[in-house]
Amino acid sequence: MKKYQSFLLFASALFMLSCGNQSKEPWVDLFNGKDLSGWVQRNGEAIYEVKDGIIVGKTVLNTPNSFLCTEKNYDDFILEYEVKVDPSLNSGVQIRSESKSDYRSGRVHGYQVELDPSDRAWSAGIYDEARRGWLYPLDLNPSATKAFKQNEWNRFRVECNGAHIKTYLNGVHVANLYDEETAEGFFALQVHSVGSDPEKEGLEVMWKNIRIITGDVSQYEWESTAPVFSRLVNKLSPEEKEAGFELLFDGKTSNGWRNAYRETFPEEGWTIADGALTVQSSDGAESQNGGDIVTVDAYSDFDFQLEFKITEGANSGIKYFVAEEEENNTMSAIGLEYQILDDKRHPDAKLGNHEGSRTLASLYDLIKASDNKRFYGIGVWNSARIVSDNNHIEHYLNGIKVLEYERKSEAYRKLVSESKYKKWPAFGEADSGHILLQDHGNEVSFRSIKIREL
Repeated sequence: MKKYQSFLLFASALFMLSCGNQSKEPWVDLFNGKDLSGWVQRNGEAIYEVKDGIIVGKTVLNTPNSFLCTEKNYDDFILEYEVKVDPSLNSGVQIRSESKSDYRSGRVHGYQVELDPSDRAWSAGIYDEARRGWLYPLDLNPSATKAFKQNEWNRFRVECNGAHIKTYLNGVHVANLYDEETAEGFFALQVHSVGSDPEKEGLEVMWKNIRIITGDVSQYEWESTAPVFSRLVNKLSPEEKEAGFELLFDGKTSNGWRNAYRETFPEEGWTIADGALTVQSSDGAESQNGGDIVTVDAYSDFDFQLEFKITEGANSGIKYFVAEEEENNTMSAIGLEYQILDDKRHPDAKLGNHEGSRTLASLYDLIKASDNKRFYGIGVWNSARIVSDNNHIEHYLNGIKVLEYERKSEAYRKLVSESKYKKWPAFGEADSGHILLQDHGNEVSFRSIKIREL
């Protein structure tokens, strides 16, 4: 009995200590509960007002996205707020955002913590408003789509510490992103444009209990449990290192790469500069300049990721399960290909055994990528990801899954039999192979190349 009483006293002490630590968190209110002091409206003409200690945003027809922005900028912080939204209205909270006269006439742009009451349910995902689009879609963390509560108050928590951005929704860790695009900026409460639809006039989104911690926030951060997605340039996040990722390009040398069918890296046709590995433009011919390059090592089950940047009209690709010794080929090495293409300008986008099967992020000549894919644009870095797990293959573009298939299945073999690859026996079915970056005679750059063997 005495032991049990001692345990209760110990547990009670721990509880009081925990409560004491919570009370010492240096929260500062961003909203005084009475008026909009410290905030300024930008871009659109939606209505913002204060009612019963709540900021209420109302949609107005024929006006662009509206933003109620803090007058101050913030760098590292922990932000908490509660929000309730009409189920038919999209919204979000901007963090580290900017409004510059030389950027789209002052358009608010930057990181947005999504508020998505639709069936997609990507609330607390991270979107890059008016800039790059989705940075952390919930394709990366599907289980977190259950965290949002429809027609109720939802509590969001956002932690920004250096390049590390984390979001939590109702206690669930949703997004776990590393990105170095913007180090500081203002907060903003978004009322999304509704166009001219009269049924959407006057829809409401409401915020309350908006508070912040600044300074050294590391001591107050919550545990990281969500899958990490990193856009760090040529370096690994701590979580990636722990998970077993390794860099395949150090940003400075060709270590780990060689010409296809050769033992050395090409002497011309490829350059390494400004942290990028670039295949030079020639005449658009396939593998006729520097030639394709492949990893020195071969892989079977893996999670492969990189960033790529294309020029207008460019064609290239990432091939995998490349088995040179089994090909009996001397031109471009043969393998399953994640297509890299300027869909708007290159004629290949309209070709292929199946319509669209040669478009960006498609499995070249076999399976078309989803129409839901997000491409950031020409001259901008985009991310590609290929996952091979026990012959189940997935392609991702900028974090969004665009296709999947079962290698070696009857359905897969039927596709091959109807394609340009039918002349190669057991095409794409090697147990392991090299990963290849293609020289197709157009300038394309690659960086942040990394892999984790599964």
